Amino acid sequence: MSTHSYQDAINALNTLQSNAATLAAIKPDRKLNNIEAIAQMNEYVARSGLTPDDLNALNVIHITGTKGKGSASAFTDSILRHARRGIKVGMCSACFMPSPFLTDPGLYTSPHLVAVRERIRINGRPLSEDDFAKYFFQVWNKLQDNPPITPGAPPMPGYFRYMTLLAYHVFKDLKVDATILEVGIGGAGDSTNVVPKPVVTGITALGMDHIAVLGGTIEAIAGQKAGIYKNDVPALTIEQHHPSVDLEAILREAATSVKASEFKVVEQFLALKDIELGLSGKHQLSNASLAIQLARTFISEKYGSSYLDPIPEDFIAGLKNTKWPGRCQTVSDPVYPSTTWHLDGAHTVESLKCCIEWFGDPRVSNSDISTGDAPRPLRVLIFNCTHGRSGEAFLGTIFDELKTQLSAFNSPEAASCFFDQVIFCSNVTYTDGHFKGDLTSVALATAEHTGPTTQDQLKQAWSNVVKEFPVDAIHSLPSVEHAIRKVREFAATKRTEVLVTGSLHLVGGVIEVAGLSSVALGDL
Repeated sequence: MSTHSYQDAINALNTLQSNAATLAAIKPDRKLNNIEAIAQMNEYVARSGLTPDDLNALNVIHITGTKGKGSASAFTDSILRHARRGIKVGMCSACFMPSPFLTDPGLYTSPHLVAVRERIRINGRPLSEDDFAKYFFQVWNKLQDNPPITPGAPPMPGYFRYMTLLAYHVFKDLKVDATILEVGIGGAGDSTNVVPKPVVTGITALGMDHIAVLGGTIEAIAGQKAGIYKNDVPALTIEQHHPSVDLEAILREAATSVKASEFKVVEQFLALKDIELGLSGKHQLSNASLAIQLARTFISEKYGSSYLDPIPEDFIAGLKNTKWPGRCQTVSDPVYPSTTWHLDGAHTVESLKCCIEWFGDPRVSNSDISTGDAPRPLRVLIFNCTHGRSGEAFLGTIFDELKTQLSAFNSPEAASCFFDQVIFCSNVTYTDGHFKGDLTSVALATAEHTGPTTQDQLKQAWSNVVKEFPVDAIHSLPSVEHAIRKVREFAATKRTEVLVTGSLHLVGGVIEVAGLSSVALGDL
């Protein structure tokens, strides 16, 4: 048994360079050297004792995209876990047989909401604290005992690279039969992209995000995402809807250039409209469709099994039972019954549109008023976005989509009056300026820890976008805990619906401080 505790592991992990710091360091030249990035990650892999064959043996399903990649990964994981109980094989549509091939699939995603061990799951469950500590220091010690091969190379990987390396070791040691790897940023230079031959690759919806790293055009971003396509490996994507760029053509060309075994644009499965998916929102139809095809391809490639039904019954069970906290998720406050939380970590223009399309549905944001059974609830928006992103553009997207949704549902409400209170807070967890240990790694630049400067800018941006909104109903607060206290004040006298969006890190902080873990995270 490891002599180190989980907290020891978190403390050690937080000494590594964070994702935010990495992005800031490369912003000046706005270039990502994919070849160098992959070479560095390969060296860490080798120093930790893994070989390319070890990585291939993980049986990887590799998924990227601008939005929906986490949801598609969760759908795929759930489908495979349910498919192990019985699959429809060959041409015998009435016959079910036990599935002998799948035991416990592994899932690696990012970021985490509350605890870093959420990122590495076996059979849908995060690693225990003891197991996390054990594997963490096994890898840590191997890197410490094997110095860099390349002169001048950093002796330890950064935060995300280390977590990816840790996931490889966990999945190898636990002998998972399927591994779902969600890309962190981009694809071509991502630390998940060192697996030489995954079983199948897939790309969700594309959009503008991380432009300082991936490039300032949608074409450049598509090229980076397509970097996960591999020689003699099926390359999948969903239908890409862009007003002026044929993104599917870009992806198809990339797949052809690496000689992928096939390139397939996955259309939405019509039957999904009659299935209550475990994840809410119309946009999940395309993510579920991709997951279905990824699972079908995986099982066909690895085990030669095929299906007669477009969506087999065991797949349907997986889709219905998919859980992915912090994405279009509604939870009732377990202590304050007058408060309902709506959590969505949307952080791009495209994903914010999907968020408001979901929350703007009266069945989500104010179910009682649609039936006339209760007075209208107080509605609160809690928002934050990462430094460097355009707050006014994001808030404008929220406002414009609200107008669209209210019109679609023939609501008499004005978009300017939809929210009664708006709160902008930093991702700092507590009022004393400290972070929960697991959340420290996602901190922004030190200057942003010391005050609500970014939140003041967002406050002004909201006033610019919604000019008639009362200034005294816009709040700029320095921490998540401050925001929760403000919500508690509102909810003391009136039923309150709270939308938390703009950042998964913000959603995680709200879950932690508001005490929502038991209802939002389940098995954690």
